[in-house]
Amino acid sequence: MFDQLPEASLPTYRHVIIAAAATVLALVGFPASAGARSASSPKHYVALGDSYAAGPLIPMLRTDPTGCERSTMNYPARLAAALHIRDYTDVSCSGATTVNMTAPQPVPRGTNPPQFNALRPDTDLVTLTISGNDIGFADILVTCVGLSATDPFGNPCAQQATAGGTDRYTQRIAAAAPKVARVLQGIRTRSPRATVLLVGYLRILPPALGCYPVLPIARRDVPYLDGVEQQLTAMLAGQAFNHGAVFVDSSAGSLGHDACQLPGVKWVEGTVPTSPAALMHPNATGMQAVATFVVDALRGRDEAATLSRRAPD
Repeated sequence: MFDQLPEASLPTYRHVIIAAAATVLALVGFPASAGARSASSPKHYVALGDSYAAGPLIPMLRTDPTGCERSTMNYPARLAAALHIRDYTDVSCSGATTVNMTAPQPVPRGTNPPQFNALRPDTDLVTLTISGNDIGFADILVTCVGLSATDPFGNPCAQQATAGGTDRYTQRIAAAAPKVARVLQGIRTRSPRATVLLVGYLRILPPALGCYPVLPIARRDVPYLDGVEQQLTAMLAGQAFNHGAVFVDSSAGSLGHDACQLPGVKWVEGTVPTSPAALMHPNATGMQAVATFVVDALRGRDEAATLSRRAPD
């Protein structure tokens, strides 16, 4: 449908949160040497997640099933290529929630089986991007776009979300936390020796101002919505730390590459895409950047494991 995009240059900076990786190794009972081996030379890699892993409308789409809109240029595919992994299974699917880790997901023209079906006892690398659909972030954006016309310089979306004294989106993020915890626990049960990376979401909006009407979010709603995404990022980082996973902070890494930037700079497309990608989703350059962040996270975990082995008793 679209021509193949040229290979984008890798980002030259590294923004990955690896929360006390050596401490995590000890807390979850992993031998540091075993963790280092699986991180540096994985043999069986499984990619789990939603559309921010699948890459809808980025060429070329796979057909297993077609309705998942899983691209052959998404970050799992780029990661597998970068690490020269032959035994690689990508079951990410657009629209997936934490429920779809253990339950099938109906999609147009088919069904995506429970994503956990791909996990094996010998799986030694797992990436996971999940929870955006659990909190209904797409619905949040649609609502805010609709409200922006009523007060383009104000914050109509924030006012609606906080009416009554509580923030409905903050509540949704809090409710998603135990769901993410169960997913991470489920991965550990099925693949006990896997290096697990919980991959956060690329930044959709800048921290302030925005670019109304190119991206129709009211000006004072831009920092509010960016704050919601940062709350989601913080929740994911906390769950990763609590459950022995490495958190990859794609949000911090993508500062300056949001949907308001120019083509070639942006890693997430806006409401009018300028490169092949779904609305408000990563483009091919963004997917390559995320794959780089994950490689850096694995490298950092190796280094932490090495330091742990060398530390005096």
